[in-house]
Formats: sequence, C-alpha cells, structure tokens
Amino acid sequence: MGAPHPHNVIMTSPSAELQQIASAKPARRLGAMLLGMGVLHFAAPKPFDDIVPVELPGSQRFYTHASGVAELGTGALLLAPRTRRIGALAAVALFVAVFPANVNMVRLWKDKPLPMRIGAIARLPLQIPMIAIALKIFRNS
Repeated sequence: MGAPHPHNVIMTSPSAELQQIASAKPARRLGAMLLGMGVLHFAAPKPFDDIVPVELPGSQRFYTHASGVAELGTGALLLAPRTRRIGALAAVALFVAVFPANVNMVRLWKDKPLPMRIGAIARLPLQIPMIAIALKIFRNS
C-alpha cells in the first residue's frame, strides 16, 4: 500500500492538541463536582429539601431529586468529550436554575450563626465564576 500521500494526511498541530487536553481538565473537574453533588441529593437529601422554596408547587423532595438528576446528567455530559459542549450549556442552565434555592438559603439562614450566614451569602456570587467556567468549557470544546 505504501505511505499516504502528504496531501491526504490531516495533521493537528501540537498546540491544538495541548489546548484540547488543557480544556478537558476544567470539564472533568466540573463534571466530577456535579456528579458528587448529584449523588448527595439522593444520599443525604434533607439539607437540599430545606432550601427549596416552599412557594414552589409540589414537594421539596421532588425538586431535590430533580436537581440531583440534572446534576448527574450534566456531570456525565461534561466528562464525555463528544457531549462536552452540550454538557457545558446544561451546566449554565443548571447554575441559573438553582440560584433561587441559594437565595432562599440566605433568607432561611438569617438566624443561623454568622459563619453559616456568610457561607450562604458567599454562594450567591460564586454562581458567576461557575457560569463563566461552563461557558469557557463550551467555547473550548
């Protein structure tokens, strides 16, 4: 058969390959974090139930389990290179969707010890870098 003709060989530059490897690392970290949190929604659901706004229709446990399924699915999508882009968009949607529960936690924890209140308040602006990371993963995948 012989060697393929040089014009028929598709080459990727080392820098493109390195960029793809580097961009996979944040996706794997975010995917693993979401998988871990998703498991916690089922293994220890009570803390998640407690921050679901009671104003939502249905049971708080339904929302805990639904968000756990969303986190598990999103995490899995981020880990697989072929589904990473859609996983990154799903992560953005997920972080936006759970924001009301984080706001509700601040409201509910107004009488908790100061470190807990600070932690609840600190979660709110952390959504911004998490969304930014997911968008970067989307762009680099």
